Amino acid sequence: MAKIYLIGAGPGDPELLTIKAIRTLECVDIVLYDKLVNINILSYAKKEAIKICVGKENGFHSIEQDDINSLMLTYYNLGFKVARLKSGDPFVFGRGAEEALFLRMHNVEFEIIPGITSAIGLPTHAYIPVTYRGLSSSFAVITGHRMNGNLEHINWHSIVGIDTLIFLMAVSSRQEIAKRLIGAGRDKSEPVAFIENGFCDDERIVVTTLESLAYENIEIKSPSVMVIGKVVNIRNKLKSIELALSGKINI
Repeated sequence: MAKIYLIGAGPGDPELLTIKAIRTLECVDIVLYDKLVNINILSYAKKEAIKICVGKENGFHSIEQDDINSLMLTYYNLGFKVARLKSGDPFVFGRGAEEALFLRMHNVEFEIIPGITSAIGLPTHAYIPVTYRGLSSSFAVITGHRMNGNLEHINWHSIVGIDTLIFLMAVSSRQEIAKRLIGAGRDKSEPVAFIENGFCDDERIVVTTLESLAYENIEIKSPSVMVIGKVVNIRNKLKSIELALSGKINI
């Protein structure tokens, strides 16, 4: 029977896919996947499945959202099982809810299969906990993407007191984010980490401070997850212990 599956592909590592996601990919006829999905994940789909890249990268849309919706509806009406494969989790800045509403309005049978969002998975992979007892009891995930050319959609004074701030799609606006947070009262010496190309061979972790980020030219490439908060210091402690146990340094 025809069905659409909105699947979260996780933060990049194919082994972090859920068992349910893998089993679903093994049985679908069509895979509509985003640009940021690790290409190796497509190997879980059967060989005869049609695989179409419909995502975007650095703001460039290979296919517009309305066209993606039309593709899903067309394949469904033809009787196919379709996987709409999204990086991270489909409901975390992935337009998954928009697509679910479209499918519901057209009386399409669908199922949502959650994935590990990069907002949590990549910091954890980089030894950065988003919460830590006595240090961080709250966190927020925020889009750093400019809407209508600016960041006015963010209420800076409401988020400044949240212990850990995680920004997605924030590379191009990173300096403005830092300046606005400092202006709203955030400690300028607070650590900031970028996890760049997480789970890839060219993964890079950059750690700096809000002040340095605001006023220095610190090169960061997309895609990156930006983490602001004292929890970033936990990474340094864990890495120091790791090096000490390996005999490379003394602590």
